[in-house]
Amino acid sequence: MKLQFKLTVYNTVTKLAIILCTAVVILFSLEKISYHHISLRLEDKKNEFLRHLSSTTVKDLLQQQDTFIDYNILKDDYIILKEVKYEPINTVIDTFSTAQRTIDRTTETYRILSCKFNYNKKTYFLEVGNTIDAVEQVKETIKSYTLFILIAALTLTLFIDLIFTKYLLNPLYKIIDTKLIRVNDPLNYDYQKISTSTQDFNLLDDSINTLMRKISQMFLLEKQFIANVSHELLTPISIITSRLENILAYETLSEDAENKIFGSLKTLNRLKSIINSLLLISQVENNQFNKADQVNLSEVLHEIQEELEDRIEDKGIKLNQKLKHHITITANRALIHTMLYNVINNAIKYNRLNGHIDITDSLDGSDYVLEITDTGVGMANEQIQRAFERFEKLDTDERESFGLGLAIVKSIAAFHNIAIGITSIKDAGTTISLKFNQLSTSHNLHK
Repeated sequence: MKLQFKLTVYNTVTKLAIILCTAVVILFSLEKISYHHISLRLEDKKNEFLRHLSSTTVKDLLQQQDTFIDYNILKDDYIILKEVKYEPINTVIDTFSTAQRTIDRTTETYRILSCKFNYNKKTYFLEVGNTIDAVEQVKETIKSYTLFILIAALTLTLFIDLIFTKYLLNPLYKIIDTKLIRVNDPLNYDYQKISTSTQDFNLLDDSINTLMRKISQMFLLEKQFIANVSHELLTPISIITSRLENILAYETLSEDAENKIFGSLKTLNRLKSIINSLLLISQVENNQFNKADQVNLSEVLHEIQEELEDRIEDKGIKLNQKLKHHITITANRALIHTMLYNVINNAIKYNRLNGHIDITDSLDGSDYVLEITDTGVGMANEQIQRAFERFEKLDTDERESFGLGLAIVKSIAAFHNIAIGITSIKDAGTTISLKFNQLSTSHNLHK
């Protein structure tokens, strides 16, 4: 998940928690405030009733029945007064409760004030009630309104946070895009600062620029080192080779000495091949080649088949090119030739006598897939995992292998954004697939 969306989700969840807590507090407070307000009204009604109370009034109220009940037409409040057993009362104590009362065959929930008081040496019980239906209605209304406000606030918050975090993190995404993702060659790095008022992003930008300057310097030193090493190593090898070849021209040279010199020349050639292979890998990985050539893959494969014709005939191998498409790609022709040459050469080298090699192709959407299948020794799963490592060789009797062929293939494929894969079965054969994506494919011509 992107940082922008993480920040948005965090802000939204935080605000949601705050709004929910606020809503709970409001609803709880509303209930207490409403009950308190009703209690004050009940106290006022009680006091008003007691102020207008006189013995004549009480007698008139109680003359027809032991209990006096009075209520309004809507039955939202009532008064009950009745005489009870006498008891001495020094202080009138109000008691509040919430209970249901049936008034004129209508049952409602009331907030009730009840108290006892003495009047003219008699004790009376007074109960004053007020319905709480209004409070419940207000609570339900506020709940609905709070829910609406909550949803609206969350939606608005999510939208605003997305816009704000996008604006806030835009410099960071520019740094990642222009200074990390798109950087393939340190020498072509763009050191221009990203415009931002955020100090942390400025620090990050400066740090990346400083790091890239160091990497560029190391890159230049590495290129210079590779050039120097290749020159310093290949020159002595060539000199030694020439001297040994001159020695072979002596007629007085014994057969044993000739064999030793031939062995030394063979070792020097192996050393020269290893140095050239390592130099090629390094140059490819350091992007020291251009890739602007228009390369016809069918032509390259036919050239390789002609070059390896002697080796193919020596092992009695049948090479079948079953290409359905003519594909031209924009790449470095020499490197593509080397890559395909190494793959086919390996298919010959590790194949069995009188085996065969099939070269097939297909289209995977807009991608072109080239597969080279042999009937050779194959590889186990652990060997497949290490197949592209340098100096990794199969456990065979093949002495010409340096373990650099597939390492070169991998470097060239990565340089051209070609996906490479291996499927192999021990003692059954190996298939190497090369997927040329639509960015590297110039055009397709179907047969």
